[in-house]
Amino acid sequence: MSNWQIIKLAWAGIKANKLRSFLTMLGVIIGVAAVIILVSIAQGTSQSVTGRIQGLGSNLVSVSLRSSETDDTLAYEEVLKWQERPGVKGVAPVLNGNVTVKYGNKKYDTSLEGVTPEYEEVRNFHTQRGRFLLDSDVSLRQRVALVGTEVAKELFGQTNPVGKTIKINGENFVVVGLLEAKGAASFGSNDDKVMIPLSTAERLLNTRGIRFVYVQATSPEDVDGVVAQLDNLLYRKLKNTDAYRVFSQAEMLSTVSQVTGMLTLMLGGIAGISLLVGGIGIMNIMLVTVTERTREIGIRKAIGARRRDILRQFLIEALVVSGAGGLFGIVLGVAGSKLLNQFFGVSAAISWQIIGIAFGFALLVGVIFGIYPANKAAKLNPIEALRYQ
Repeated sequence: MSNWQIIKLAWAGIKANKLRSFLTMLGVIIGVAAVIILVSIAQGTSQSVTGRIQGLGSNLVSVSLRSSETDDTLAYEEVLKWQERPGVKGVAPVLNGNVTVKYGNKKYDTSLEGVTPEYEEVRNFHTQRGRFLLDSDVSLRQRVALVGTEVAKELFGQTNPVGKTIKINGENFVVVGLLEAKGAASFGSNDDKVMIPLSTAERLLNTRGIRFVYVQATSPEDVDGVVAQLDNLLYRKLKNTDAYRVFSQAEMLSTVSQVTGMLTLMLGGIAGISLLVGGIGIMNIMLVTVTERTREIGIRKAIGARRRDILRQFLIEALVVSGAGGLFGIVLGVAGSKLLNQFFGVSAAISWQIIGIAFGFALLVGVIFGIYPANKAAKLNPIEALRYQ
């Protein structure tokens, strides 16, 4: 009997016992669909987070002083001199704080950043309406502000905020720009913030000295050199490696990649358990099938079928069941991933590699759990099989 004839017989058996066949394949269908959906979500999340980190600024290096370790700060003029160092393209010092913003009778608590005009290029933050901060805003301590999209939505709804006067911690500021939407970040939302000139922020927050600086390297090749220079400079100033931290965008991306890689493996492993359960179902049904077809096996052996022929027949039948379940699982998994993406906003990146691995694993499960029933059928004594009632 040819392989194609065996496949047709196996498919005929599936159609003859539709409910039993469906229940047998259900574990494989759910397993394959779960692998595709969960791994797609993990990879989609990884791509989304990576894209957002890369969008925060090209060749970015961040310098932070840990206030719990030292009372030292960096002077504004000292930070600006970093721009003269080899490999440094731009420097953007930042003052951070939490403030209450009011417009009319609406009040909203948000984060505040005191920045300079260089922040726009270094962090890749631009305005969708109005303008960014100017050098004159910093030098003259102007009370002007940029608002993120979340703040604008809370205070102004759909109204253009540019030109409106808001109160930040009780002081009047004119909104000169609405920032572009940037999405979430590991430390919070990039859209839930207000920016004002750094010199104005010093007075508003009643603080002096810089504790956080963004540095833009000239090229990706210069990032490591810039990190080494800044690390050496800060160590000579603070004499304590625990008092500061210098880290690059590449480090952040590497960490994200490791975390999401572990997440993908974990989710794939959880989904793979469903496939193993489906394989047990296949083995159970195949054992029942061997018992039901004992006389058929005896007849086949009596007319010359060899042990390997019987083994091949039942293995192919197990593969047909697992393969059919795998195909239905692929359809369900792809459809489920697209529905999650479209209606729930879940990032899901479907790839042929994921689909191929899931289907291949389904076939492997069919072979592994089909070997024992097939081997049992192949070992039947033809005389005893013919006597079986």
